Amino acid sequence: MKINKLFSLEGLSRREIVLVLACCLVFLLLQGIVVGLIPAQIVMVGLFLLLYFAHDYTRKMAVALLPFIAFEISYDWMRLYPNYLVNEVDTQAIYETERQLFGIGDGAKSIIPGEFFMSHHNAIADLMAGFFYLCWVPVPIAFGLYLFIKGKRRDYLRFALAFLFVNWLGFIGYYIHPTAPPWYVLQYGFEPDFSTPGNVAGLIRFDEMIGIPVFQSIYVNNSNIFAAVPSLHAAYMLIATIYSVISHRSWFCTTIFALITVGIWWTAVYSCHHYIIDVLLGIATACVGIALFEKLLMRWSFFSRFFNAYSRYIGENSVRG
Repeated sequence: MKINKLFSLEGLSRREIVLVLACCLVFLLLQGIVVGLIPAQIVMVGLFLLLYFAHDYTRKMAVALLPFIAFEISYDWMRLYPNYLVNEVDTQAIYETERQLFGIGDGAKSIIPGEFFMSHHNAIADLMAGFFYLCWVPVPIAFGLYLFIKGKRRDYLRFALAFLFVNWLGFIGYYIHPTAPPWYVLQYGFEPDFSTPGNVAGLIRFDEMIGIPVFQSIYVNNSNIFAAVPSLHAAYMLIATIYSVISHRSWFCTTIFALITVGIWWTAVYSCHHYIIDVLLGIATACVGIALFEKLLMRWSFFSRFFNAYSRYIGENSVRG
């Protein structure tokens, strides 16, 4: 089969082709040399190239997905200079604060909610927790793709760039206040051990229930376990819910998003992955980030010109609906 039947290079200059291929190659080389290459990143690059060269429509989709790709790369590259090298890790103060603010009586002592749920759980709650936590990134990305496919390209781009911006704010928070998750304190105590691998905590019960190591395969590649504050798990679906309202999606869509959002907040604590404090700070990060993005960045002339140019590129020949 001829290659021009598989790929559409019409409208692409030799310079563009070389630039895209070179950027992908440089990324893979740097990733492999500096922080280590994992199979998921090879798949990500392969999928991007497939979309970019397959058709004009998918090329726009590939470029539109760059904010989500930048999010994944940014998160992974925090391995290059971990947050615990910048500031001291908080292991005890947040635990004691959580216990004082939200402690649950257990006999003669008070324990944190996550600790309570480690010994008070049931199969239905474990199953729901797993399903909710699986939504934290896939549903926002699916929402973005839905907006793109429906031709709502400006709405898509606003959402995708706000999502990236909130993530970067959250990453800054990781460096300002490195924090151990509750499962770490319960398992290892208050002394930070930087060689500790990722842990599925209470989500292991979901893996055992379905017989597939879903969360174990995710958390084995956790780039830094001392990054619990703010909880970006608490932020992602909240961003999707807010932009569902901003983009005038149906009440049904917004309601489903809101239910998943609350479910993720509950799961973060139920699974002992986050303190309630982490979740509240994650919610605050999403709200502050969206406010800054909408009220400052979108009104900054330089960023506005960038946004409009980006929107025009991915919006040409869009499907209306």
